[in-house]
Amino acid sequence: MPSEKVLASGMVERIGLENAMLHFKTGNDSISEEIEARDHAFALKAITDHLMNSEKGVIKYENEIAAVGHRVVHGGNVFSETIRINSEVKKKIRDNFSLAPLHNPPNLKGIEVAEKLFPDSVQVAVFDTAFHQSIPQMAAQYAIPTELYEKNHIQLYGFHGTSHKYVTQKAIELLQNKNSKIISIHLGNGCSMTAVKNGKSMDHSLGFGPVNGLIMGTRSGDIDQSVIFYLIDELGYTSQEVSDLLHKKSGMYGLTGYSDLRDIEEQAEKGDRQCQLALDMNAYRIKKYIGAYVAAMNGVDALVFTAGIGENSDVIRKLVCSDMDFFGINIDEKKNMVREKRSREIQSEDSKVKIFVIPTNEELEIAQQTFELMSS
Repeated sequence: MPSEKVLASGMVERIGLENAMLHFKTGNDSISEEIEARDHAFALKAITDHLMNSEKGVIKYENEIAAVGHRVVHGGNVFSETIRINSEVKKKIRDNFSLAPLHNPPNLKGIEVAEKLFPDSVQVAVFDTAFHQSIPQMAAQYAIPTELYEKNHIQLYGFHGTSHKYVTQKAIELLQNKNSKIISIHLGNGCSMTAVKNGKSMDHSLGFGPVNGLIMGTRSGDIDQSVIFYLIDELGYTSQEVSDLLHKKSGMYGLTGYSDLRDIEEQAEKGDRQCQLALDMNAYRIKKYIGAYVAAMNGVDALVFTAGIGENSDVIRKLVCSDMDFFGINIDEKKNMVREKRSREIQSEDSKVKIFVIPTNEELEIAQQTFELMSS
């Protein structure tokens, strides 16, 4: 930074599963290998080992790194901007574990591991909730006693903010219209949608915690609250068991036994009816939110598909954009089938609404915000 030159990139996927995969790339060299990644600490250590490898690494000494930027999912009502991490910040991230049980614990673990690996570096937290601070109160407040909003700060916070901010800014550039109405559809193991008007988040599918809204890898998405009471009062579940059920055992995994959409699409192609049903349910939920956000913004100029599933699953994009001509949304099936790691349009010529596939770059967004903080 600030040249934004990528020296190395990598990721570990399927963390916690037997066949975890590490991908690492520097220049023209790339590595993909199966590793043991029982948790996020193992994964981060494996990535760092490659970064500092004597032959193919890009870092010789730990103190070459001025700062490490961390994505932290939930900042609660405490954090609304990027911040340097100290013991008090870590305590408050820990205090928000219950709001994001799948994310804040490994986020904090990543910080703690990075502190040991890079003891001379400044650790910086970039919060997913920050982009959604612009959501108006009529959309953010729940219809429960007002004191719970005013005193206990129970409200919609929103997530995936770094991703939604990055791709909608790219969409605005492609539209050449700062006053555009955009629906950003972030589809990964976690999924969310944001209504963005004039570059500002106006509504969002996730809320107080990252479990409602769309159907996700292991999270249920929207569910009738009465089901929770029934599970506890009639079926004998504890509140923790219900939380584990909705966060870790539901969604596409609960419907099919698979949490990875690639596996589900493969089985559906082979004729598995339950997997096909799960895909249809997934797309139907996204369609409902598109309709809601078109109404909320009184129109839409563009849809943006992003993140692992949004960028790579032509199946989901086709299911979502089919039979949406009332809204002026028409997909070009040939363009949709093309796989390219770049921003592109996949709408048909007669579509009134642009349909973008824009690769998210949360790493760059985090790097930009971290650099800005270090430079201020």
